[in-house]
Amino acid sequence: MKNSLLSGFGAIIAFVVGLVVVIAVIAVIAWYISTRNSFVRLKNKLEEAWATIDVYLKKRFDLIPNLVETVKGYAKHESETLNKVVEARNVGLGARTAEEKMQAANNLTGSLKTLFQVVQESYPDLKANSNFLDLQNQLKSIENELEGARRYYNGVVKSFNTKLEIFPSSFVGSRMGEEYKKRNYFELDSEEERKNVKVQF
Repeated sequence: MKNSLLSGFGAIIAFVVGLVVVIAVIAVIAWYISTRNSFVRLKNKLEEAWATIDVYLKKRFDLIPNLVETVKGYAKHESETLNKVVEARNVGLGARTAEEKMQAANNLTGSLKTLFQVVQESYPDLKANSNFLDLQNQLKSIENELEGARRYYNGVVKSFNTKLEIFPSSFVGSRMGEEYKKRNYFELDSEEERKNVKVQF
């Protein structure tokens, strides 16, 4: 009788321990799947955020030829400045990786700042040209949209990188392949470039 009670009690303990182990394994698997899915969601948000930036960069690049042609008519002696803007645009159009595009965008920002500074200082007639004013307004709008897109992208990068670095989610992230590596922020190169391109006079 005593032995049967002990064996029955042992069977209950074995059942409870087995149940706890099964629940723990299910919980770990569910956590792993949930964490992996959250990485996938964040990567998709990163791609969406970068695609938005790419659209604004393309709009910006598309505006440059019209801007250069308008300035060329008034500022014939500024070929070096205009060439730098065109060259920065062409490098941007040829950029393939996100890092190359970020660098090209920063270079174009610097070239545009120089161009607008030259126009402001030396070409009052151009500042009043309606075509130039329209291009200014378009560029200003694109710059504002690009700044908002950059802020959103950097926010998603922060969330993604934090999840990659914090334990235990770092355990999952480190096993997800090359697409799930730490991302760079879209930062401007210098304090001067942190200011928007000045497009109003």
